[in-house]
Amino acid sequence: MLKVTDVCKSYGDGFILDKVSFVLNRGEIAGLIGPNGAGKSTLLKIIIGSESPDRGKVWLEPKVRIGYLAQALIYAPDATIGSVVNETIGPALQILTEIEVLGQNIAKLKTAEARDYDAAMVNYAEVLEEAERLDAYSISARLAEVLAGLGLEHLDENTPVVTLSGGQKTRLGLARLLLAQPDLLLLDEPTNHLDISALLWLQDFVRRYSQKGAILVVSHDRAFLDEVVSKILAINENTHTLSEFIGDYSAYAEEMERRREKMLEDYRRQQERIAKVEADIRATKQRSSSIEQETIHFYFRKRARKVARAAVVRQKKLERFLDSEEKLEKPRQDWQLKLDFGEAPSSGQIVLTLDNISKSFDGRNLFANVQLDLRQGERVALLGPNGCGKTTLLRIISGELAPDSGTLRLGANVRPGYFSQEQEGLKPSQTVLEAVREVAAISETDARNFLHFFLFAGDEVFSPVGQISYGERARLVLARLVLSGVNFLLLDEPLNHLDIISRLHFEQALENFNGTILAVVHDRYFVEQFAERIWAIRDQKLINFFDLEDYERAEIVTSAG
Repeated sequence: MLKVTDVCKSYGDGFILDKVSFVLNRGEIAGLIGPNGAGKSTLLKIIIGSESPDRGKVWLEPKVRIGYLAQALIYAPDATIGSVVNETIGPALQILTEIEVLGQNIAKLKTAEARDYDAAMVNYAEVLEEAERLDAYSISARLAEVLAGLGLEHLDENTPVVTLSGGQKTRLGLARLLLAQPDLLLLDEPTNHLDISALLWLQDFVRRYSQKGAILVVSHDRAFLDEVVSKILAINENTHTLSEFIGDYSAYAEEMERRREKMLEDYRRQQERIAKVEADIRATKQRSSSIEQETIHFYFRKRARKVARAAVVRQKKLERFLDSEEKLEKPRQDWQLKLDFGEAPSSGQIVLTLDNISKSFDGRNLFANVQLDLRQGERVALLGPNGCGKTTLLRIISGELAPDSGTLRLGANVRPGYFSQEQEGLKPSQTVLEAVREVAAISETDARNFLHFFLFAGDEVFSPVGQISYGERARLVLARLVLSGVNFLLLDEPLNHLDIISRLHFEQALENFNGTILAVVHDRYFVEQFAERIWAIRDQKLINFFDLEDYERAEIVTSAG
């Protein structure tokens, strides 16, 4: 269905893609992965034709219809939910109307000339074929399924798109694309802003969709990739090349670790051989020198010079080898966060008590009579549908909002730190170094050493906050929280827009934090690794679940009901 051959792309002097090749067949779902900035979105744009490669070509099967979901969706200023959806389902509705009109006309032609009747029947057959291609007869059912699955069914069709949240705009774009039913789906981070219920629905939809077409998906959600893809296409940010791996993301990660270990072992063995040769050369030179110094006998001195020449020959041979491609470079080790946060300030055993907490906005109840405790050192994930009040609850706990009723108590010596989705605490004009020194009275040297642990090295500490990536800002916010001496982290979607490596770094940082954590997060892989239990807002209640499997089982039962 899709064949990409030796595609190259550069901007200025920098390569983005170098001789990228792969094939995507009907029925396949491929995950396109790589660090942010590695060229994933660029490759998708080349496939759809909005950008041209410098070299190479893209081949598509004839009459293949492409559907593309971009990260940044642009809607008309006056667009409504209804107008956006109707752009997609309009052709199907129109064809159904045309079938009805043609049927009525044919009924009238039965007594007319046969030639007119035959022409009408040919036209009618063509329209029926087009209706089948568009799956027009199921359009109403598909519309209801897609809108419900993505959590948009409650929104009025006259709602202006401009009033929607970023997550709702993304889900509307995804709904428009899925309703169009193209042959080839190109999805650029479709899981962003989706809650776990929507993610479960999307992965099921994608699996079913692949029976009629092919899908190429960019995603940093490892659990999603494990559930849906049949192969991984990985872009290397250093070589700008693409490698193909059969299987899901976990199989890819295991294979990459196996390759890295083999390369490291090959490198160690070669280093041992080089060291042995160098030791032999030194010993030979030393033996030759000793002979010449200890005797004046012509025969032995001549023999010593011959030995010395052999050592020189071996030395030059070794130097040629060290300059050749046969010499293995030490495998690059991903720079890991190895943080020692030290002991977080001790707190009481009960960190947080929620006693009959209630909150509503614009007459709509978010949650009522919430009553739960959080103990020292616990890691809890706060889940629930978008808009159910998760962020509101975190803001109440952090002290930014007051509940409508009920009481909230923090334990003895509890010092909360709030990680906001919008990262409002950061000032774009400040440098990374200034942002850290703002929260702690430390020297520039100590601040730079501290930032080094959070992957800010060298002159990177002088970068303005407004110019660094989302992932770098996330690490900076965490650094500021840790440096300020908090022992209770409130994290609101800290993984949004982070690539997989950045997520691994962030997770590793949290592992070294010995305080208490309450996190709103939709990355199921992260939840499985991190959460000791689940809090979920459902039906205006805060419910405690043992683990993610327990929560997902309840979600599936609720959806089926």
